[in-house]
Amino acid sequence: MKYLHLIWASLFRRKTRTVLTLISIIAAFLLFGLLDAVRTSFTQAGQSANGAARLQTGSKLSFIQTLPQSLEAQIARVDGVKDATYANWFGGAYQDPHNQVFTFAVAPNYLDLYPEISVSETERKAFADTRTGALVGERLAERFHWKVGDHVPMQSTIFPDRQGSKNWQFDIVGLMHSTDKKAAGFFDQMFLLHWKYFDDTTPYNQGQVGWYVARVVDVNQADRVAKAIDTLSANSDHETRTQTEQAATASWMKQLADIGLIVGSIMGAVFFTLLLLAGNTMMQAVRERTSELAVMKTIGFSGGSLLAMVLAESVLLLVLGGMIGLALAAAVIPAVTLGSGGLLNLPSVGRSSWVLGGVLMVLIGVLVGALPASKVMRLKIVDALAGR
Repeated sequence: MKYLHLIWASLFRRKTRTVLTLISIIAAFLLFGLLDAVRTSFTQAGQSANGAARLQTGSKLSFIQTLPQSLEAQIARVDGVKDATYANWFGGAYQDPHNQVFTFAVAPNYLDLYPEISVSETERKAFADTRTGALVGERLAERFHWKVGDHVPMQSTIFPDRQGSKNWQFDIVGLMHSTDKKAAGFFDQMFLLHWKYFDDTTPYNQGQVGWYVARVVDVNQADRVAKAIDTLSANSDHETRTQTEQAATASWMKQLADIGLIVGSIMGAVFFTLLLLAGNTMMQAVRERTSELAVMKTIGFSGGSLLAMVLAESVLLLVLGGMIGLALAAAVIPAVTLGSGGLLNLPSVGRSSWVLGGVLMVLIGVLVGALPASKVMRLKIVDALAGR
């Protein structure tokens, strides 16, 4: 520690270069913190359902497999289930296939299980009484300039009607407002239509359900209830998997892509680039002060001492930038979770992330400092002072 002032002075000898390198390191570890939170959320999802007010039941085989509608009554009778409902994915798009809309065909009691969604009694009655009626989220309505009473054409990217056309017609009868933006902001972007109208209009459903949602009586008994629901279809041709809504989203994403591989690949590319960048900075920093290092050797600094000082400078550069980056990630993650409207529930930067990040900082710092430090240790005083 007695040489810390020398290490610090050497590190900021070229302030602009050091600051730019620090910014790159901060960005790398900010990304590391965010991606590690994504990885952790997918890893932890589904470990336990206890504490969840709602459970989602889908096909055990794949999220695209449907389930018989008759299962609703059986789920509703399970001990610990307060209420049950169901929905289907519609795959809606407005005007252009690229304008994807979260569109679901839902059961009449669907909103009863989501008290965080506010719809006026008049609009709920209009939805119940209108066969082609639709409820839309307030932000979705603002996006497309919709209002109650509008007749809206919607294209399904999956389901045609009985005439073979994928163009459907709906009447907007109400707007959905999220009373809890953190947990239910996702509904602000949704478009809900009647399951019965959907089932009667397309020949490709025929009484099938995409998934069920069950509201539990006691959140501390959610695991037991989930197992009881899955027992209903055990050894049948439509076995189910019941989990929390967050775990169901994570499971759906896992079937689309290998999240761990994606995160690992991105971080590998980021840290490889960081290795080259920080290594170049350290090589330049040591090359600029070769004569000074020779003088230090002349006045009694050993090769081992200089090697340790260069390595410490490199590690300090990485630790300083890395700690700031992880601290920024810890500050940004709650905002990302809030902005997703409950779709993402990223855990904060925990102890394991800090430990892993610290190990990476030290390891990268040693790697980028190893080559210039070894050259300093083998430095010959005469050659260095002669400029050779």
